[in-house]
Amino acid sequence: MRLGLYGGSFDPVHYGHLLLAECCREQAHLDQVLFLPAAVPPHKRDRVLTPAQQRIEMLELAVAGHEAFAVSRYEADRGGVSYTVQTLEHFRRQQPEVELFFLLGADMLNDLPDWYEARRVCELAMPLVVRRAGAADPDYDCLREIASPERIDQIRRHQVEMPAIGLSSTDLRRRVAAGASIRFRTPRAVEKYIESHGLYCAEHAAG
Repeated sequence: MRLGLYGGSFDPVHYGHLLLAECCREQAHLDQVLFLPAAVPPHKRDRVLTPAQQRIEMLELAVAGHEAFAVSRYEADRGGVSYTVQTLEHFRRQQPEVELFFLLGADMLNDLPDWYEARRVCELAMPLVVRRAGAADPDYDCLREIASPERIDQIRRHQVEMPAIGLSSTDLRRRVAAGASIRFRTPRAVEKYIESHGLYCAEHAAG
């Protein structure tokens, strides 16, 4: 089994997240993609996130009906800062026979060497680096200190391509706070959830 792990805050999930996951599923021949909403992402400790339970519920609405997509509560239930290496080690222990991949936007590739136990991360799972159409080619030389030349070549050959889609959770939160439409930026069920729960009011939308 080929399992893709997709971590993030997903606050809220939008079509860019879903398209990235689908491109990875198709091009890397993944059997399943697990969305893992973080309790506290290491790079977002200064922003108050929407409660994990609500982010999980929005994700479940977003992926409903896609047999290869599922939501894992692992990082949210564990609590604290969500480090990728800990998550990968958990899934490796739980399913030692599974081939692990983790999904990564190309814009985050240069940050990968600074991740907690980055070398171990690249050993436990294959990074699927996603390049958006029109973006520059990723510079894999940044991985030389954390991966062998052979591993870097494997990572390069697994690169995933996706269409350019200019969506961000930050923009959705700001649009909701401003009373603007988010239709066709996130699934309708997620849009209605945000509306019915009064999420992203002005004082919480600027993060």
